[in-house]
Amino acid sequence: MATAPPGYRAAFRVREFRPVFAAHLMSVLGLVVAEISLTVLVFRVTGSPLLSALTFALGFLPYALGGTLLAGVADRYPARRVLVVCDLVCAVCAAAMVLPGTPVALLFVLRCAMAFVAPLFQGTRNASLADILGDGDAYVLGRSLLRMVAQSAQLIGFGVGGILLTALSPRGAIAITAATFVCSALLLRWGTRARPARAVGAGRTSPFAAVGAVFGDRRLRAITLMFWLPPLFVVVPEALMAPYADGIGAGTAVLGLLMCAMPVGTIAGELWAGSALGAAARSRLVAPLAAVGALPLLGYAVRPGVAVLLVLLLAAGLAHAYTLGLDQWYVDAVPDELRGRAMTLLSTGLMTLQGVGMALAGIAAEFAPVHLVVAGSGVLGTAVVLFLLTELRATAAPTPHGPHEHRKPHGPKSETASARK
Repeated sequence: MATAPPGYRAAFRVREFRPVFAAHLMSVLGLVVAEISLTVLVFRVTGSPLLSALTFALGFLPYALGGTLLAGVADRYPARRVLVVCDLVCAVCAAAMVLPGTPVALLFVLRCAMAFVAPLFQGTRNASLADILGDGDAYVLGRSLLRMVAQSAQLIGFGVGGILLTALSPRGAIAITAATFVCSALLLRWGTRARPARAVGAGRTSPFAAVGAVFGDRRLRAITLMFWLPPLFVVVPEALMAPYADGIGAGTAVLGLLMCAMPVGTIAGELWAGSALGAAARSRLVAPLAAVGALPLLGYAVRPGVAVLLVLLLAAGLAHAYTLGLDQWYVDAVPDELRGRAMTLLSTGLMTLQGVGMALAGIAAEFAPVHLVVAGSGVLGTAVVLFLLTELRATAAPTPHGPHEHRKPHGPKSETASARK
């Protein structure tokens, strides 16, 4: 009788993963609280809606620069040290925002500094997960759990921030953010093992060396683009949700419901794939789920109402479950000594291209009806994914274990990884 897949318990059984998960939860919620509190603070100080909105944009703008310039740090120094330092930098920045009389310009600089180190933190943490969980199924499920925490922050984080602001001043709420980053640093410092740097003795490298290393390998390039490009098209309906809802006569309450639909679908899809499927099944589902992921957006062509729109957005989110199989392909394709830089580059491109997709959607909507812009993004997104799947098929090694066995990481595995194999 076949046993059921262990699901997410496989990650939580690893003692070292539990403080990593707790640290991620605290820092993500703290950052969301900081975003809404800083927006309110800037508006109260300046009375400017533009400057208030700019605080959100500053969470994206420094991402590409930080990810490019700091990528080499991820492998040149021990991962635990990099993670703790990044957390402490964010804690200091948040604490400086709390000080009375901090000028608005300095608030923006501090927000940029937090965003600047974010891709380094994310890339280093994602790379270190393979040391903690091994580079098999537990790693994929651990990555999925951290992604779901980030998605859930969209659903509950702003609500928590709003409740806090009824009892605290904006600066008081930001002080809580500083405390969450300190707690995250302590959890990572005392809850995880010290490990040596991946690229010991490598010295300084060009900020663009990671880009050349990743994009110089045909398969790794195709997998990276499979992470980057589909979200560029799938964010279009979210970017244009407000004008679309206004066009069909939906109120603000309905707008909030529609904005939640895709994140809910994404979380549900990942929970299903992680809990009910094994590694081989998730690998087989990458191509079919990725191929249909943008197709629900074609439904915008008929300008659907709220009920149909909710179904379309949920379906688009559910298809995102292909990412679990893609995670395994990625970690198998990246050499161990490159993993920190590659993961930093992956996070950088993902966040940057989502911002690009939102901007391009807004520009296109100036010249064409919103519903046709979204439908067009579905067509383009599907075409791009089909091309990338062709590339992945061409580079897959013909092994009996499936395409995720294409290439194992080079270099020695950690003792913890070997013990769990």
